[in-house]
Amino acid sequence: MCGIVAIMSGEPVNQRLYDALLLLQHRGQDAAGIATLDGLSFHMYKAMGLVRDVFRTRNMRDLTGTMGVGQVRYPTQGCASSNQESQPFYVNAPFGIVFAHNGNLTNAEALAQELYETDRRHINTTSDSEVLLNVLATEISRVTLTKKLDADGVFEAVRQVHKRVKGSYAVVALIAGKGLLAFRDPHGIRPLCFGKATDATGKTEYMVSSESLTMIGTGFSVERDVAPGEAIWIDMKGNFEARQCAEDAQLNPCAFEYVYFARPDSTIDGINVYGARLKLGEYLAKTIREKLDLSEIDVVMPIPDSSRPCAQQLAQELGLPYREGFIKNRYVGRTFIMPGQAVRKKSVRQKLNAMPVEFEGKNILLVDDSIVRGTTMREIIRMTRESGAKKVFVASSAPRVMYPNVYGIDMPTKSELLCGDGKDEKEVAEILGADAVVYQTLEGLKGALHDMNPAIPAFDCSCFDGVYVANDVTEEYLARLDAARKAPAPAKREDDEDEPQATTL
Repeated sequence: MCGIVAIMSGEPVNQRLYDALLLLQHRGQDAAGIATLDGLSFHMYKAMGLVRDVFRTRNMRDLTGTMGVGQVRYPTQGCASSNQESQPFYVNAPFGIVFAHNGNLTNAEALAQELYETDRRHINTTSDSEVLLNVLATEISRVTLTKKLDADGVFEAVRQVHKRVKGSYAVVALIAGKGLLAFRDPHGIRPLCFGKATDATGKTEYMVSSESLTMIGTGFSVERDVAPGEAIWIDMKGNFEARQCAEDAQLNPCAFEYVYFARPDSTIDGINVYGARLKLGEYLAKTIREKLDLSEIDVVMPIPDSSRPCAQQLAQELGLPYREGFIKNRYVGRTFIMPGQAVRKKSVRQKLNAMPVEFEGKNILLVDDSIVRGTTMREIIRMTRESGAKKVFVASSAPRVMYPNVYGIDMPTKSELLCGDGKDEKEVAEILGADAVVYQTLEGLKGALHDMNPAIPAFDCSCFDGVYVANDVTEEYLARLDAARKAPAPAKREDDEDEPQATTL
């Protein structure tokens, strides 16, 4: 999962790209990067770490230009410890392209081989994003063999990309001297939207981003979501065109965006994330009423932050007191997207502090957005009991996570999932040390999201139901993922450079 943004303006864009990446920081805390276009020259800076730590004044001064793209990275493919995997990526032909991608390709390995053997392109990292960039560059090269690059040519190139690539992808790219391109996979699994503003000269500016909150936070007005399979093209004169480039496109957005990843102040595909989480609380309350004795629950308590709306609505529906018992350290990242189990486990107590006054002598219903590996929840339950709780019940606003997610969320193997082997709620409660565990039903999840936007035919719920909407996942593919996940990471060389420098391309 990553966050991407692009801006096209008549004024410098470096500061607004930085501001937008700060707003998207929740989507990735591993690395950050910005590339700008000044005339025909690209300027790029990217490094491991949070946005606020990566960019210094000296870096920002070098990022000149009135067009740019940026990304915050949370690795799902490639080497998480290498800055070479950070985005944006760059290729010099055709024309020169910088590119940022959110998602995950399921045929990246085959494409990389095809690019080398047939298209004569070299992939220098293990990132599927670099593969996708080179597929796009190859198709643009083919289109421009006999004619200049125009909107028709760009859309034809994207059409061919859709035919070759499988998986999930939301893309922003700058083509030197030509314009800004953005497109979304035919199922719209990963989010992408765009907006407009007017600069000081009266010229229209454009922003494309993973989430709508970046536009609201930087002075742009949200226009709409990019449709599944659609591409938008803005040339150097500011002419805007949009076109459907995929056959049989159908919107199937990722349900986990609404459960956990997206910020509550975003609206994705017509569904306000905060409203969706309130609705999940309504549906979860119905299930809790059926499975637990409400007279045994003294208080409902959220695990901050993303479960808060669900817990509030759930408490209201059940007529139970709502309390905040955990204080969150805002300067520790989201444990789910931290690489490595040991890091996640250690960070739980750094991230949350329990207030004994809210726990002592009470039966607590803890509400979390989801339970993936169980590491975090096990520690939280232990903290709750140490703080004096008599009984600890747990409710998850999401169903059991039982299957690998291959579309950009770091859930690649069943063996890493608490319910990967089909454990029921009683077994989960024993492992976590809870008195009882209640999960949202799959029907409840789908019902809550459908209530928010009945026009969406179906959602990608693959990590809950094992149904991969792009019909691109085999047991062989999952076995390869599992093997790659268990392989030891390459040792870092002593002479590896830790302090990257700004690059002019």
